[in-house]
Amino acid sequence: MASSSSYNSPCAACKFLRRKCLPGCIFSPYFPPEEPQKFINVHKIFGASNVTKLLNELHPHQREDAVNSLAYEAEARVRDPVYGCVGAISFLQRQVERLQKELDAANADLIRYACNEFTSSTVPPLPVHHNTILRQRSVEFTRRQYHHDVGGGGGGGGFYQTSSYPIPYSNSYPNWNDHQNSTGDHHQHIHGGGSI
Repeated sequence: MASSSSYNSPCAACKFLRRKCLPGCIFSPYFPPEEPQKFINVHKIFGASNVTKLLNELHPHQREDAVNSLAYEAEARVRDPVYGCVGAISFLQRQVERLQKELDAANADLIRYACNEFTSSTVPPLPVHHNTILRQRSVEFTRRQYHHDVGGGGGGGGFYQTSSYPIPYSNSYPNWNDHQNSTGDHHQHIHGGGSI
C-alpha cells in the first residue's frame, strides 16, 4: 500500500512540469514532493532540461551532491541575483578574516601577559627593609674604611678609594713627609742664622 502511494505521488519536478512521474524518473530521488520550492528555484536558474542532461552525465553516487550544489546556487541566485553564492562566500571570508585578526590580537595579549607574569615571578623585588639594611651596612663599611686609611693607618696622606671606583695615586704629588722634613730644615737654618 505504501509503495502504491509512493508510486502515485509525483515528484516535485514532475508535478511542477505537469507531467506524469514514471518509474525511474531521474528527478524523483532528489526532488521529493514535500520540497517543491527546491525544484522551482533550480528550474528557474538552470532549467529542467539542463539539469536532466547534467544528472545523466554523472554517476549515480555523484548525483545527490550535484543536486544539492545546484539547489544552493539557485537559492542564492534568487536571494541575490547579482552575486549569488559568491556574495555569501565573500561575506563569510570577510567574517573569517575579522575573527582571525581578533584571535591573533587575543593570542598576542596572552603572550604579553605570560611574559610579564614570568618576569615578575623569577625576579622578585627586594623588600623595603632589606634595602634599608643594605644601605646602613654600606655606610658603616665606608666609615670604618675611611678611619682605617686616614686616621688609624699610621701613614696618612692617602686618598680614600673604594673597590668599585679605584682612584690611583698620582706620581706628580710630592711625598708629604719629605715636604715636612725639607720645610723643617729650612726653618732651622733660618733660625740658626738669626742667632749668630
